[in-house]
Amino acid sequence: MESILKYIQKELPAKAEADQDAFMNLAYSIKVNPKKMKKLEKEYTVIKTREQGDIAVLRCLRQENRLLKQRVELLEKESSALAERLVRGQVDRAEGEEETFALAREVQALRRANVDAQQRLAVAQDEIRSLEMTIAENNSRQSSLEGMEGERSSTAKGEELARCLQRELVRARLHAAEREAAERELTARITELENENKSLRRQRVDNNVAHLQDELIAVKLREAEANLSLKDLRQRVSELSDTWQRHLQEHRQEAAPPPAQSNVVSDIMATPKKLLRAWEGRSADVQKLEEELMTTRIREVEALTELKELRLKVMELETQVQVSTNQLRRQDDEARQLRENLDAALQRERALLARQREFQHKYTDLESKAKYESMQANIRNMEVAQRIAELENEVSEYKLKNEVMATEGELRNNIDDSDKVREMQEQMAELKAEIVRLEAFRSRALRQTELARAVSLEDDIEEDEKLKLILRRESSTSLELPTSPRKTT
Repeated sequence: MESILKYIQKELPAKAEADQDAFMNLAYSIKVNPKKMKKLEKEYTVIKTREQGDIAVLRCLRQENRLLKQRVELLEKESSALAERLVRGQVDRAEGEEETFALAREVQALRRANVDAQQRLAVAQDEIRSLEMTIAENNSRQSSLEGMEGERSSTAKGEELARCLQRELVRARLHAAEREAAERELTARITELENENKSLRRQRVDNNVAHLQDELIAVKLREAEANLSLKDLRQRVSELSDTWQRHLQEHRQEAAPPPAQSNVVSDIMATPKKLLRAWEGRSADVQKLEEELMTTRIREVEALTELKELRLKVMELETQVQVSTNQLRRQDDEARQLRENLDAALQRERALLARQREFQHKYTDLESKAKYESMQANIRNMEVAQRIAELENEVSEYKLKNEVMATEGELRNNIDDSDKVREMQEQMAELKAEIVRLEAFRSRALRQTELARAVSLEDDIEEDEKLKLILRRESSTSLELPTSPRKTT
């Protein structure tokens, strides 16, 4: 198809321009099969749709490849960050261990100093006791010397000796006090260091989860390295054992059967050839022993590799047991927390139900008050309408009476005037018609007031129903609030 398009675009225009008549005759002479053209068209459309589908698939694959590359970059960044955090955590742990080691050494040195100070204090106390005894003896001697009047020089020497002993006693007591103070300071320092050591031991590392993840990654890496080294060691041991067995088989096939030991012992002193044979037999025995030793060593190495594998399996099982125990502990903690959340949700639900009851009571009170107020308003409206109608009736009656009185006076004054009588009769008829009209208007007004009362009652009922719906919605929303944490728990 591409070659046809190239031919049509490049070569065909030049040929058509060179010989247009021949080209047109050739075009008219070509007969095209419509079925074949439809078939080719269908094939072309199928190929085009396939190409479009392949292009869409390629676009999807390129997009997925780009997303995967981005994810790989993110994972590489996360791995580098985790490695940095792991190194930082190891450095912090090493520094903490160094600090604890230094503190332990300082505590040991302080304990030794405390023991030495206690020993010195005991020695000083012994010296103080001995000095006190000597002072008492000197005092007794001084008292005896004072009794002797003639021996003044001896008394002076005794006084000087007593003064010296008192000075030594004071010095010893000062030393003892200083030692006690130093001992107190040392004990306080020891307690402070012990508390710091305990706090350092109890102090938790920040981001325990990340630290545990880093440790888990490091342990898995070490485990993988150990497994690979064990596999390599086992493979090498198996290769060595195979080569050793092949070597033994080849050596046994090549080696000649050794002579009998009885003949060697009997013929050692016979000839040099026999002596050489005996020596060869001994070397063969030594070689056999070396081969057995080598086989035992290879078996020992195989046993050691199996032992290491078993130890690794035991360590894996112990770690699995520890992980399962930790998981069970965490699950127990989560279950306890869920129970606490459930209790809190139930308490909230009870509080919301109590509030709903309070709102319902308030709603009933408000509804009763609204009904009472609407009834009072309707009664007041009816009374006002009735009073208005009564006043209108009274006014109309007073008007009629006034007009009747006026007409009667006019009739009395003008009895002879028939025209005026007729006019008055007409006025009377008009007044009667007006009275009838006023009565009809009054009845219509009463009906309208009754209809307005009914409409106002219907409006009040609708408003009450709306208030009920609003309160029900509020109560339903307040009830849905505790159900959402229960679902999450």
